[in-house]
Amino acid sequence: MELSASRQMKDLPSRMRRFQDSDLYVVITQAFCASRTALDVLDAVLEAGVRLVQFREKGLEDAEFYRRCLQFRERTRDAGALLIADDRVDIALATGADGVHLGQQDMPVRAARLIAPDLIIGASTHSLGEAVTAQEAGASYVNIGPIFATQTKAVPTGAVGPEMIDAIAPHLTVPFTCMGGIKLDNVGEVLRRGARHVAVVTAVTAAADVKAAARDLRHAIAAARGRDPAAS
Repeated sequence: MELSASRQMKDLPSRMRRFQDSDLYVVITQAFCASRTALDVLDAVLEAGVRLVQFREKGLEDAEFYRRCLQFRERTRDAGALLIADDRVDIALATGADGVHLGQQDMPVRAARLIAPDLIIGASTHSLGEAVTAQEAGASYVNIGPIFATQTKAVPTGAVGPEMIDAIAPHLTVPFTCMGGIKLDNVGEVLRRGARHVAVVTAVTAAADVKAAARDLRHAIAAARGRDPAAS
């Protein structure tokens, strides 16, 4: 039986094609929005052409996490952007998000894949072993990081350095993102190592001009990928 148009947009291959076409991956947390609302930051990010967004809020009660994630879903759907929910597979499914991002202490990737076969599943990794394990468990993409020192998330490894991209990337058959302390003045270091999807928090969400910050980073990624920055 042929899938309906709405179903086709929600299956994993369709979502991953859109993921591959994306460039800047903006992770939005209210605490890092410089006194603006997360929704205002989201609107500016979408206006800048960003098509991959993560809703990340640690410590919210379930009902509030669901409510806010649903607001993000409505706006990203209208803009044609992918929405990834942090940590919560159940709320990602309940809100119609496109994916979920899992840390090392969250639900195992293999278990998440069993209950959410059509979701993009991302996995935070800090070493070659973690990256390969996530890939083998069914991750749609792995995140390598934190590349540089960051205050938005504490991990036992600390900054792994851009050299970690060189160590991990040759062993991956799934896409990877890079995150952690990446700004416009150092993004070239990860792009030169083959990064195609760059994840950021405060470089965009705390910027004086959110839209301009997102646009500048998108242009840098486009240039590294051989695209016309003016058209990105």
